[in-house]
Amino acid sequence: MSAPRRRFVLGLAAALAAGLGPSDAFAARDRRPRETLFIGLDTSGSFRRAGYDDALAFLAYYIYGHLNGLGGLSQPRELFVAAIGGRGADEPKAFHPIHDFADKSVAQIESDLRTWFPPTDTLTDFNAFFKKVARIAAERNLVLRPINIMIVTDGVPDVARGRAGSAEAYRRIDLEPLEYLARRVTVRLAYASPPVAERWRTLVRRQRVRMWTVDDEVMKGWRAQLRENVAPAGQDLLWRWVRENVDFRVRRGI
Repeated sequence: MSAPRRRFVLGLAAALAAGLGPSDAFAARDRRPRETLFIGLDTSGSFRRAGYDDALAFLAYYIYGHLNGLGGLSQPRELFVAAIGGRGADEPKAFHPIHDFADKSVAQIESDLRTWFPPTDTLTDFNAFFKKVARIAAERNLVLRPINIMIVTDGVPDVARGRAGSAEAYRRIDLEPLEYLARRVTVRLAYASPPVAERWRTLVRRQRVRMWTVDDEVMKGWRAQLRENVAPAGQDLLWRWVRENVDFRVRRGI
């Protein structure tokens, strides 16, 4: 047996011994871990006034770019998209899997997002979203890969009692289900105002979870990167902008 083949067989055996399935064992040959990407879209009425339309158009490109690995964007092994909202606390929401977006154009993805996630909810319930992310990751054994959680929202939390957006409301945001979910968990917050983003960084308790925020004014700049009459595969400026502003790799402790 040749040396390269022997290394492959040994690596495959080690992956199987670690409890991975056959498909995962073959994927383990690639040293770059295929991430799991969760996307949460704020469907509350307040976000409708604060950037919902622009955010959905951006998300369509963001999802398409990642699924096709355009411009150096990471290709997720799994993708789930859900609403962050409800008409009451802890209201369950459906998480649309990667299969619902595969082989679709940017326009088709945006159309589906608008159909599935109308901005008609009265509450923004981040905790219910984080709990279900943790449950899906555990049930599907996704804990061996990096987990990226992209939240598109104005970032203002609602509480059953008390004033929305108060310091106490931010302190009630619970990232505990995510803390030891995987070796690397990153929460990305997009479209919040600078004061709201700062409250997430300073008031939301976390230990191992990494956080990255992109202010609403910065997010509006994505359209300036689009080139007219150019297919998504050729939108190099946009994909570079996404890598450097939204998908920035966060060090622990930030």
